[in-house]
Amino acid sequence: MKGALKSPEKMREVFSDYPIKWSLLSVMLGVYAITAFGFGYLTLSRWMEKFSDTASAVMYISAVVFLISIVVHHIICGLVEWLYVRLGKTDEAREVALEFQLKTIATMIVGYLGLASFVITLFIMVITGKTSLPQWACIINTLPIMIVLLPTKLPAKGNIAGALMFLGLFFLIRV
Repeated sequence: MKGALKSPEKMREVFSDYPIKWSLLSVMLGVYAITAFGFGYLTLSRWMEKFSDTASAVMYISAVVFLISIVVHHIICGLVEWLYVRLGKTDEAREVALEFQLKTIATMIVGYLGLASFVITLFIMVITGKTSLPQWACIINTLPIMIVLLPTKLPAKGNIAGALMFLGLFFLIRV
């Protein structure tokens, strides 16, 4: 898809049989999914209160910043796809959609800064032995999982890393 953004022909090819309703469905399902996993982030920051009020507050604020920003970013991404398809997949539609996405990219940057703050705080707390988790559990964190996934061609690396973190922590933490 990244290469398709640079080429109008490739972009049209990628979206050639793309039903416009998929963009709207993606937005709705994505917002529900983010809301659902948001409870995990907020619960984890609440769990951290037992060990550090400061770390808990940093994680809570970071989670809220991440969740709000990433919902907005997800809606924008769906809107960009919808605009491109709805406006006929023309070169002008591509330019308008990409310009809109670039002008609103701050939502993604702020969101991922919030996520980074959250996972780094959790990582530090675990690795320094300040939680009830064993220190080796620091590998069950979005941060190291993302480092392993970054060189791959897997889509939605952040979603996979987050899911693996919560799956691992599900078995280690008794809230």
